[in-house]
Amino acid sequence: MLKKVSTVSRYLLGLVFFLSGVTGLFNLVPTPPDLPPDLVTFMSGMMVSKYFFPLVKGTEMVCGLFLLIGVAPALMLLILAPVTLNILLVHAFLTPGLGNLVVPIVILLLHALASVNYWRFYRPLLSSFRNAEGP
Repeated sequence: MLKKVSTVSRYLLGLVFFLSGVTGLFNLVPTPPDLPPDLVTFMSGMMVSKYFFPLVKGTEMVCGLFLLIGVAPALMLLILAPVTLNILLVHAFLTPGLGNLVVPIVILLLHALASVNYWRFYRPLLSSFRNAEGP
């Protein structure tokens, strides 16, 4: 049962990231006019850099697609982990109200559930370093 939930979570997360990447990279959705000032400042900083926003959105699009088609899903989840964390933190610190945390928490839960199937790959990364020269 958990394996099926994990697989469905991977597909949903892949869809979220793929669509978010495509819409952000190709500017398909207009920016809402009522964004909080701190969020506008943050987003402006990303856009001014010329490379950072396209890098993040391109990464979301490619990793999301790879999650959907099943190419190296353990690696794609690992690459997307800091993006997921940043989504949660941006909403927690730059958008007022608990209602703005619903989507980031759902994304975090999908990410955690999708990662369950790949714990065997992550376990060595999180184990203590007993031998400094390698395994």
